[in-house]
Amino acid sequence: MCVLSHPLILEVIPMISKAYRATRVNDVDWEKLARGNEGLDITLGIDVGKRDLWPVCRWASGRFERPWRVKNPEEIPTLIALVRRMSTDRKVVVVMESSGTYGDALRQALADAKIAVLRVSNKAAHDYAEIFDGVPSQHDGKDAAVIAELSALGKSQPWGYEPASEWEQELKHWVEWMVVQRQILTTWQGRLEGLISRHWPEATRVLKLTSVTLLRALEHYGDPKSLATDPNAVEQLGRWGGLFLAPEKAERLVAEARSSVGVRVGDWQRHQI
Repeated sequence: MCVLSHPLILEVIPMISKAYRATRVNDVDWEKLARGNEGLDITLGIDVGKRDLWPVCRWASGRFERPWRVKNPEEIPTLIALVRRMSTDRKVVVVMESSGTYGDALRQALADAKIAVLRVSNKAAHDYAEIFDGVPSQHDGKDAAVIAELSALGKSQPWGYEPASEWEQELKHWVEWMVVQRQILTTWQGRLEGLISRHWPEATRVLKLTSVTLLRALEHYGDPKSLATDPNAVEQLGRWGGLFLAPEKAERLVAEARSSVGVRVGDWQRHQI
């Protein structure tokens, strides 16, 4: 279809932006909108935001209504009630983009109401934006219309809400916990590496910063001078490292501590390490 012959464009020339002026969902007069469209199926594209949902109704004839504005999540029940009214004498499908979690509450409510939900990819919606009305810009009302149009063109897939099983919930819990712990570890390892590079640069040539032996030594001694002056340092390192630490490496770490040319450590720097 030529851009200028698109039903939405024909309605809004010369002021395209007026087509996307939103109506609050509580102010939608459905009887008035449905008059003259009896029996026509509807594709309801919804652009999801953190605080607002922006549904756009696309009739099977290719004509669009202006966007509705729905507070997310407070007005989801109002939107569901409206969609049910819309479905009394026609087929209605709801289409969303597959992004983020802000739309999950809506998806669950639609599933509870037995209303079909489809999705389109973010990339498809982004690529189609300029083709849709000849303007490359994107905003909430237009995005919802693009989503509805792509679905009407067969570019959507089923996206019904299915609650996670107990096993999936537990798996997600532990995976996310592990990811967070890894992020914390990476942050502090980066800070520690900066300190060691300044005060004891030779240490990481002998043992990796992830070495339990080196970390225990840093926690216990705090700086190379304290390690170098401990007559039992090699034996202590051996106890920490066990079978994973060769005696030669323990001796070399002590030797590097004695000859370190790193910046001398102050009391608060030692505490920080």
